[in-house]
Amino acid sequence: MDFELFVHPSRCTGLSDLCQITHHLYLSNRSGANDSCQLTCCNITCIVNVSERGSSCPPPGVEYIHIPVSDRPGSPLSDYFDEVADKIERTAERGGRTLVHCNAGVSRSSTLCMAYLMKHSGLTLQEAHTWLKTCRPVVRPNLGFWKQLIEYEMKIHGCKSVRMVSSSIGEIPNIYEEEARNMVPL
Repeated sequence: MDFELFVHPSRCTGLSDLCQITHHLYLSNRSGANDSCQLTCCNITCIVNVSERGSSCPPPGVEYIHIPVSDRPGSPLSDYFDEVADKIERTAERGGRTLVHCNAGVSRSSTLCMAYLMKHSGLTLQEAHTWLKTCRPVVRPNLGFWKQLIEYEMKIHGCKSVRMVSSSIGEIPNIYEEEARNMVPL
């Protein structure tokens, strides 16, 4: 992992906070994305909203992109992986900062952030997921998005660091098996 791109993951203290993923990439839910104080404090210059609803009034001077995808396993979020990853990278190259958000900041937005980390930071899918969970512990893409991320990793890296496995609740990413094993019973 190229740690020059990353920050210490202690920035996100609440679910609606803007969680800093890299020096130029943030992740949040809708509430955080609508908090003009947080947007200003974090110097956000581009907002990527990945939800069915667009914003009625993006902040002045902030570039706004709406990706109208629902949080359903069959939704084709991978159609936007390259477009959004490249936009985040171009914004960073100009000295800007991007906020990616969806309604809850859990599935769609985290999926796009992982795609970015794989494409432009060279992380494996497993590394990207581990980093995002460190920065924002609630991230959990739906199973369809996991399958799309696994295919994307194969496309850009030629290998798979995460695979889908059978479980008592159906097919899940193998990293969820590892998380369950590492949980301490209360």
